[in-house]
Amino acid sequence: MGERGSRTPSETGSLSAYVPEIAVGSSMVAAVDIIMTIYNLYLFDRDGQLLHYAEWTRKKESGMTREEEAKLMYGMIFSIKSFVTKVSPVDLREGYLTYSTNKYRLNLYETPSRLKFILNTDVNAQGIKELLHQIYTQVYVEYVVYNPLCHLNKPIESELFAAKLDEVVKQSPAYASRPA
Repeated sequence: MGERGSRTPSETGSLSAYVPEIAVGSSMVAAVDIIMTIYNLYLFDRDGQLLHYAEWTRKKESGMTREEEAKLMYGMIFSIKSFVTKVSPVDLREGYLTYSTNKYRLNLYETPSRLKFILNTDVNAQGIKELLHQIYTQVYVEYVVYNPLCHLNKPIESELFAAKLDEVVKQSPAYASRPA
């Protein structure tokens, strides 16, 4: 019998012991555990206007204009939130909601001022609620709210905001855990 990642299923009686492992930092992680990524982000104001859009590893285009896609996304978020609010057995005042399919997870973070940060990620991505809160507090507030050149409720044109957003997302474990 060899190392954990090199045993065959017949030697262990389990397929999970046959999964190849790779080093992440100082620990070994099964290769199937690291298939996570961040696809794109939408930022809407309280009225549904798209303030900012960014993408990182989007694999498929929608076939419509950015404006049409944004309207469709906002409409879906509005409908899902309305539906969940009505049928949920618990109070949803936290401001965070996820919607998962077998291919991706849509993560919604809504601020008290009703800004909506929507981040599409892989279904295995971890720590997205914290990442969205970090984007709001450390990127949006710092580089839009405190910037006298940025007008609230107008599309964000600041290159510094875009650069900081990109930096924060790329430093997140969900982004950094993508397979090579």
